[in-house]
Amino acid sequence: MPGLSYFYRVYRRSLKRNVILDTYFRKHTNLGDGDIEQISAAATFRSLQRNELLLQEGQVCRHKAFIVSGLLRTFGTSPEGSEHILAFSVEHTWVLDPESYHKQEPSLFNIAAIESSKLFVWTKASFDHLVEEIPVLNDFSQLLVSRSNITSRQRLFTALSATPEEKYNQFVEHYPDLLTRLPLHMIAAYLGMSLKTLTRIRHAQIHR
Repeated sequence: MPGLSYFYRVYRRSLKRNVILDTYFRKHTNLGDGDIEQISAAATFRSLQRNELLLQEGQVCRHKAFIVSGLLRTFGTSPEGSEHILAFSVEHTWVLDPESYHKQEPSLFNIAAIESSKLFVWTKASFDHLVEEIPVLNDFSQLLVSRSNITSRQRLFTALSATPEEKYNQFVEHYPDLLTRLPLHMIAAYLGMSLKTLTRIRHAQIHR
């Protein structure tokens, strides 16, 4: 049977995770103490191992997740088996398949951990209840949706109009911290180019 030291370590880790969520909401919203406690109490903690799926294609997205630590990717797979990455999600951001979540229909995409990751998750029913009860959370959720839509439109425009070199340079500019956390084949899959093309671009830049 686990001793007191084990339960103390579990308690300390739980306290640290709650502090991260508390700090996040205080930084980005005007939520009060009681509201933050209510939101935290409705969440379930979940750990993902590297390559473990949070959502699999064909499943209905029934949860909204906040990333405490780690790194995830949202991706689809072509009939030929090629992976196409829509987004990377880092610590202190939210992750879900919005279309599947809101329509409660099977997802066309997968969400998987690139690194060992720790998350807070809320069921759709639970989070819907929270936004009904807490107007500030509802406003914040709408703001996040709006920002996500803007980011998606900008990314689509870049994908349609930019050269491979421009795509890579924008990635480096916007996500410099991810360069050391991602394998090159995932960066290539995100940018919509072959690994060979990405390697050529990086090689050319190094030798300028």
